Amino acid sequence: MEVKDSNGTLLSEGDSVKIIKDLKVKGSSTTLKRGTLVKNIRLTDDAEEIEGKVERTVMVLKTMFLQKV
Repeated sequence: MEVKDSNGTLLSEGDSVKIIKDLKVKGSSTTLKRGTLVKNIRLTDDAEEIEGKVERTVMVLKTMFLQKV
């Protein structure tokens, strides 16, 4: 399975990505700001989602809002 970021660059385990759009977090009042760095990502079973730690919390993020650093 190939996992690609918003620009079509291949992503792999342990990569670092940055968020390209302000995102509201479901179930919370927080917002992830554009440019936030997510280090050491993990791939999931879905090609459009990854897991990563943001502000000491593990979150599932859509790859369409990410860019490889």
